[in-house]
Amino acid sequence: MSNVTLTAALRNNLLSLQNVQRNLDVTQGRLATGKKVNSALDNAGNFFASQSVNFRANDLNGRLDGIGQAIQTLKAADNGITSMTSTLEQMRAIAQEALDQANAAGGGTFGPQDQASLEGNYDELRQQFSNYANDAGYRGTNLLFNGSITVVFNEDGSDTLAITGVDYDVAAAGTSDLTISAADFQTAGSIQTQIAQLDTAITDLRAQARTFGTNLTTLQTREDFTRNLINTLKEGSDKLTLADQNEEGAKLLSLQTAQSLGVTSLSLASQAQQSILRLF
Repeated sequence: MSNVTLTAALRNNLLSLQNVQRNLDVTQGRLATGKKVNSALDNAGNFFASQSVNFRANDLNGRLDGIGQAIQTLKAADNGITSMTSTLEQMRAIAQEALDQANAAGGGTFGPQDQASLEGNYDELRQQFSNYANDAGYRGTNLLFNGSITVVFNEDGSDTLAITGVDYDVAAAGTSDLTISAADFQTAGSIQTQIAQLDTAITDLRAQARTFGTNLTTLQTREDFTRNLINTLKEGSDKLTLADQNEEGAKLLSLQTAQSLGVTSLSLASQAQQSILRLF
């Protein structure tokens, strides 16, 4: 088969149409994906810079999950301390009633009239105090029962916060960080000793609550900071790759017009060639 020779006019029009079609494909791709840089072929510098920023944002997003879980662990411990403080206050009220009865019975030398009942109520609350310590965990971590957590803030793990828990299980012999003895309401002296223990324990609980509160505030502030930083990183990444939809839409309309004109021009060039046939 012999080769077909195109005229210069036809060849120029075909090349123009091919260029228009390539630009149409690029513009339609940008409109479909919303990005002007979809691969390293589009713009290697922007593509890899955007990837690097996105990788950091993804790493921080994982840290954000860890911060959120640490916050829940602290909230669980704080709920436990609130209930435990209320329990100690009830125990102190019982001990004070026992002391009042002991003093009324004989100047503090004899036990209260209903000693057994008061001691039973006191010891029940003491057990509940330990139960709160044992039940204040979250996902296996209990800051009131020898638990501790280390929260990582940044992507390379160089910025952390270590939160050390306590042991408030007063029912376990010799292990608790607090001293709250079982009820002993035999004399006013023994009752006063227990009231002093309760006062010390309440003070310690309030101090620990402040510590956990400070930790919680730190985590919540860091959570907000990390969330805002992730948004900033993603916004920066988008600026490197996202297409201007208005601009691309205008380009599409212009290219479609150019394509239509190119087809018309090609047709006219072809007709000029066909006119030669009329001479025969």
